[in-house]
Amino acid sequence: MRPKRGDPFAGAGALPNLGAWLCLAERLYEREGLALGQVATNAHDEALYLLLRTLGLPLDSDSSALEKRLTAAERARLRAVLRRRVVRRIPAAYLTREAFLGEHRFYVDERVIIPRSYFLEVIPRLRKILGRKCPPPARMADVCTGSGCLAIVLAHAFPKAKVDAIDVSESALEVARINVREHGLEDRVRLFPSDVFDSVPPARYDVILSNPPYEPSARVDALPPEFRREPRLALDGGADGLAIIRKLLQQAQARLSPRGAVLIEVGGLRTAMDMEFSGLRPEWLPTEDGSDCVCAIRANRLAPHRVRSYRA
Repeated sequence: MRPKRGDPFAGAGALPNLGAWLCLAERLYEREGLALGQVATNAHDEALYLLLRTLGLPLDSDSSALEKRLTAAERARLRAVLRRRVVRRIPAAYLTREAFLGEHRFYVDERVIIPRSYFLEVIPRLRKILGRKCPPPARMADVCTGSGCLAIVLAHAFPKAKVDAIDVSESALEVARINVREHGLEDRVRLFPSDVFDSVPPARYDVILSNPPYEPSARVDALPPEFRREPRLALDGGADGLAIIRKLLQQAQARLSPRGAVLIEVGGLRTAMDMEFSGLRPEWLPTEDGSDCVCAIRANRLAPHRVRSYRA
C-alpha cells in the first residue's frame, strides 16, 4: 500500500517572503506533476503569476517584491490558493478569473476553455493571407467563440469590421458577453447561440475563423486533471476529432464572400486534414514554434468539392 504523503504545506506559514513561497510553489509543481500550458509553459512563470495576482501585486513587479515580508493574512491567502492549485488541480486562470492573449485581458471561469491560440500570431498577417489586392475584411465570423477572445482580437485588429461570435454553449456566451462589454465592442461584436451556422441569420463573411473542439474523444478522456476541468464541449471533436470541422466546412461555402477564406486551428490533426480534405488544398500557415497547425481554405476551393456529411 502506498504511504500517505504529509501535508505539502506543513511549515509554510513560517515562509517570510514571496520569494520563499515561489520556491515552494515550484517544488510542489514539480513534485505533484502539475499540467502546464493553460496559463504558462513553465512552473516558475505560472506560479509567479498566481502568487502576484493573489496578493494584488502588479505582474511587472521587480525583484524587490520577492523580498517583501508578508503578513500572516497574506501567507494564509498564498497557502489557500496554492492548495487549490496543487491539491485540487484547479487551473490558475480559473483561480484568478482572467487570461491573456497578447496584450488583451479576458474574464474566464469554468464555463469556457482557457484562451490559448495560434491565431494570436495569424491575425496580424490576415491581410497578407487574404491577398494584398483584397480590401480589409469588413465582416467576419468566429465559430466556437467560447470566451469571445478571438472575436475580440479580430475586432481590435480591424477597427471598422463587424464580427459575429458563435457558440453552441449558452453559458460560454454569457462569459463572452462579459468580455465584449469590458472591451467596449457591443456595437461591433454580435453573439449568436448556434451549432456552427445552424441558427445564424444568412450573411456572407470575408473571414470565417475557428478554433473548434478538435481533440479525439479518447484523448479528452486521457487529459490531465487541469484540462479535464475545462468544458468537454469545447475540447471533444468526436471519435477522430474532425466532427465539428466537417460541419463547418460543409456550411462555409454558403457563408463566404467570393474572395473569402475559412481559417481553422486543428492542433495535431494536420495529417488527418490533409488526407480527408486534400481536394480543398488547405494552406498551412507558419507559426513561431513550427507547429503550423492553422490552415486557410479559400472560398473558390470549397465550391467544387463536397465535404462528407457531419458525423457526431
